[in-house]
Amino acid sequence: MTVEAGAWQEERVAGRVWTVRLDPYGRPSAGAVKLSCSRPACADQRFADGAAAGRKAAVGHVNMHLAHIRAGGGPRGEAWCACRAADCAWHTPDPEAGRRGGARPVAGSVRCGGPVVLTVYADRTGRLWRIAETCARCAAATVDCRTLDTAPPPARPGRATDKPAPGREPADTTARAGESVAALFSDRLPSPAGATSPAEPTSVPRARAATPATASGRGRQWGKIAQRTVPRDLEPDALRNELIELGDAFRAYQQRTEPDPALLAELHERKAKAFALWADVSGDGSLREEANRAEKAAQTTREMQNNRVGRIIGGTGSGDEPVVERLLTQKQAMHARTVLEYVEAHAPHPEAEVRLAVLMLTLRAARAGAGNVTGQDLTGWLPGDAERVLDQLVAADWLRLPGTVSEALASQPENPTAITVPTLLPEQPRPFTFGKTTRSKLSGWAQKAVGDRKIRKKKLGAATRLLALYAAAHTSPDGQLGHPEDDGLPLNRAAAFCALLPDQVAEHVELLVAADWLTDADATGGRLRGRLTERILPLGGLL
Repeated sequence: MTVEAGAWQEERVAGRVWTVRLDPYGRPSAGAVKLSCSRPACADQRFADGAAAGRKAAVGHVNMHLAHIRAGGGPRGEAWCACRAADCAWHTPDPEAGRRGGARPVAGSVRCGGPVVLTVYADRTGRLWRIAETCARCAAATVDCRTLDTAPPPARPGRATDKPAPGREPADTTARAGESVAALFSDRLPSPAGATSPAEPTSVPRARAATPATASGRGRQWGKIAQRTVPRDLEPDALRNELIELGDAFRAYQQRTEPDPALLAELHERKAKAFALWADVSGDGSLREEANRAEKAAQTTREMQNNRVGRIIGGTGSGDEPVVERLLTQKQAMHARTVLEYVEAHAPHPEAEVRLAVLMLTLRAARAGAGNVTGQDLTGWLPGDAERVLDQLVAADWLRLPGTVSEALASQPENPTAITVPTLLPEQPRPFTFGKTTRSKLSGWAQKAVGDRKIRKKKLGAATRLLALYAAAHTSPDGQLGHPEDDGLPLNRAAAFCALLPDQVAEHVELLVAADWLTDADATGGRLRGRLTERILPLGGLL
């Protein structure tokens, strides 16, 4: 009896997903929330006391499901990755953009792999919790996702044939007729070149001692990497040994219960160099393509780690600095600087109050030229000056309102004002390339900066708030203004953005120091120097 190749795959089951949501219930002004769970057996719960009580109940509900899962044996090793079943949308920014264009180039940047793990995801806004059975790679790629448990590899039926192929010996002469043979996963089986000790799953071998048989050209070792067999006669020997070692190292990495992006990025970089040399030696173009994929995988892995912890692996730091949960990823910070440059060039009036309003309204309408604002938003950005600035923007036809400026200033959260920015409408040239998720992140980032409690308490003006935003958008991972090799930021560029003269920047820097926004700051010698304080580090946009 022959076991079909796809039989085991057909036995695999879909990864389980539990989704707990907290949504507004009733009138928004009442503050009531509704707790719902994706499991049909879980009834909806309503809390009139507000979101705090709802969040506490949601956490308890998630913990209840986790206890049941552990009591039932934990994650299942035979499950498919639930993230992959969702088209990897959990770690792919702006999934709708890919569907409209007919392709999803970003989703393919992270391949499913590794053991099945039980994960829990908590939305930073405290509105969504998700428990899921996913693969280890998707768990590592998902921001704010935590791995709780790892499933053991499932038993996999081997192939039994009535008779061996002509001219070939049976794979296992000790197996008896009628018995099924359990096959090991590739991540549990070392390459034929040599076994990796289970006690050292994180070790990455760097060199392999040559044996007399190898030196004489007889009995050379062989191995596998990326589903390719390393030829025994591959020259030079150093390349063959490196490929064998990398195959062992990747299999050892798959044994890890927790991902290590730094180690994985190093492996991909080594693989890219080794496959490029292999392509040069053999003239095989597919090896060159594999090298390019490995190089991109290394870059993606580093970006994913930066997204997760807000620190660049392999940077200039020692690696011992505390992890900072940043509001923006490195790519989103790049988009933020693009918006700042656009606002500086396209604000209809040069004064700081107008430029600040243009910045905040641009972030609300960046995707489709339209957005919503409330009177509280407008007066929060420009206390005491919002009406005059709005009149200027409407008179310049930079902003269009459905009613009067007074009505916009009186609008409430349950009935916001719909604004239109003509220069950002879809029929106009598109100045920005980011999606709706990034737009929302950028708008939230700017709102947190402008509405910082100490900035509001000290009643700092529009120019000082613009300088705070500019400083936060141009920082290195340790919070230093500018690149590590630069001596701060150009003073004239910062002054131009804030609608100030260069010699006026120093007094606003002092205000930010007093507001616990900057430390070790000065504006001498044509450079703006300083560092974000510890409380502001999460708002830093990595250069």
